[in-house]
Amino acid sequence: MSDTTLEAPRLSRRNLLKVGLFGSAFLATVGVTASLSGCSTSVPAGGFAVLRQSDMPFLRALVPVMLEGAVPAGKMAAAVDGTLQSLDYALHRLSPEMLKLTLQLFDVLALPITRGPLTGIWGSWDKAGTQDIREFLSRWEHSSIGLLKMGHASLLQLVMMAWYGRPESWAHCGYPGPPTV
Repeated sequence: MSDTTLEAPRLSRRNLLKVGLFGSAFLATVGVTASLSGCSTSVPAGGFAVLRQSDMPFLRALVPVMLEGAVPAGKMAAAVDGTLQSLDYALHRLSPEMLKLTLQLFDVLALPITRGPLTGIWGSWDKAGTQDIREFLSRWEHSSIGLLKMGHASLLQLVMMAWYGRPESWAHCGYPGPPTV
């Protein structure tokens, strides 16, 4: 009788180094591709200090999905605009190294060559449905690849801090606001 059980491959030190090397090479390639294609241009979009025009389609698709349940549908457009302003404000105050990493993450999500395989969103972000974005977020949150999990956590933290730092969000979570004299 033959043994037909399948064992999951173990992650040895050698395999861990291979994954790390592959991930580093991949991110370096994406960074170079983004800079050569003009995607990572550092010129901010109108009205923003840091956020670029190439970041807007992704963020305008992502933020409403992340704010579902916290914002009434009729107020979502204003909430998205406010959240983007707060996000830009926060990014403008990040350390240069953290800002660089965040913009690299946005570049990976903006480039079609990396967006499709990593997110499952093969078309533009403008055409991505709410369910597509939920699936992308779930895919990254539950990924076996640490970089994708970190990307998910970063996106979640950035958007949630930008939203819940705004006075219009406080009533939803029961915060009466800062003490006044």
